[in-house]
Amino acid sequence: MTEKIVSKYLLNLEKHFANDNPVLLKAAKLFHELDQIEYELGLIETDETTACKQSWWPIISLIGGSSTAKSRFINSYLGSDQLLSGVQASSHKFTVLLHNIQANSLTLPGTALDVDPRYPFYQISRKIEQQQEGEGKRINSYLELKTVHSERLKGKVFIDAPDLSTVLTVPVVSLLTRHSIEHSDLVLVFTDAFDVENSLVDDLIQNIIAHQDSNKFIYLIDERPAVLNSTSNNEIISIWQRKLSELGIHTGQFIVLPNRQSDINPQMPAYFAEIDQRLDNVGHDRTYRILDALEKNIREIENVVVPEVKKAIEIWKERSNITSLIILGFIATLSIFAEIQIGVLEFLIDPIIGPIILAVLIAIMIPVHLLISRLQAKLIVNKLNAVQKKLHLLENLSSIFEKNLTFTRMILPLTEPVGWNKKTRARLAQLSDKNKELVQALNDDFSTYTELKSKEHS
Repeated sequence: MTEKIVSKYLLNLEKHFANDNPVLLKAAKLFHELDQIEYELGLIETDETTACKQSWWPIISLIGGSSTAKSRFINSYLGSDQLLSGVQASSHKFTVLLHNIQANSLTLPGTALDVDPRYPFYQISRKIEQQQEGEGKRINSYLELKTVHSERLKGKVFIDAPDLSTVLTVPVVSLLTRHSIEHSDLVLVFTDAFDVENSLVDDLIQNIIAHQDSNKFIYLIDERPAVLNSTSNNEIISIWQRKLSELGIHTGQFIVLPNRQSDINPQMPAYFAEIDQRLDNVGHDRTYRILDALEKNIREIENVVVPEVKKAIEIWKERSNITSLIILGFIATLSIFAEIQIGVLEFLIDPIIGPIILAVLIAIMIPVHLLISRLQAKLIVNKLNAVQKKLHLLENLSSIFEKNLTFTRMILPLTEPVGWNKKTRARLAQLSDKNKELVQALNDDFSTYTELKSKEHS
């Protein structure tokens, strides 16, 4: 068994979480164990890791509608001694906001996000290209990266989505909105988004409904300060709860924020307390997301990757065998004509000549069958590459398939991929059990179950 080296990405993660997050540190080691299994199967290269499928940093998305509520909130929430009038996203771009120790804000193109596995839009150009041909090359038209000197951004990634009322309704924007929600640990939705009527809002509602059991949504209501008090706040929240309930949205936290026209408002921090509290816990949400991603990666091998390869092997075997049988049928037909013309049956039943003819036929058909199998394999490889792109898999399906192009496997009726056996399945099951233990350990940090149990035994 060839030992896979630990990828640089995993090594950096282990260094980062070595002192402050033991659960994610152990999760990184489990990802390496999973990488080892996939490497042995031929699914990934020695420098690749399945850990890059998810961003390991807490992700918060912000989605707004027709008003300036979202941009004012960003400037107020992230602003300190600076005027952040240029921080809000371009009207048609998704802007990723990162912490910067320097006072000056810096803007980078979308390609900076596409090639960096630390951020939530890693290799998103592939999905964009599949969604709309030719648009994957125009990733800078849809994404940008901005660095901001704000303490609230430390250790977090903010995704500022374009306002739903100003962006053109295109499939790529819908894709990026769905991607942002799926990969976020917290989504701040400004209620003015529901005042807009277009297909993007319809998609937003469906995405929220699909993920509302994840408890990741906060709805921010922008209201005039003059009408705000504890009683009116409750009434405003009740009105919005009924509105969203009619749309099929039944869960989520509601927060009322005063509508201030100035970007930096000294009175706003009091209204940010609930948001700060939620963001303080977003790191825990991130940890659960990473552990869930690990479990999905484990299940994906057994439920998606191997079945696709096995199906491809079966098709390959069937096509190769049928082609070889057609050639044998052609030879049999020629033999019949030869029997009619000159009579060859006596040679076939001859105890000496007959076996020789059979041996010659086998000697001819084996290399012919091998050649046919390799030609058919090229067609299957192209098909697997297409499936890999369609399913957005990191794993190289054609690589594990090509490991089956050996003499033995081309001759014998074997359909299980090389390396896929009881031992490999047992290793994946052990990884899954270890991951569940990490989830339980994480649960113990937030519950009194362990303490109560220890008191009962004392």
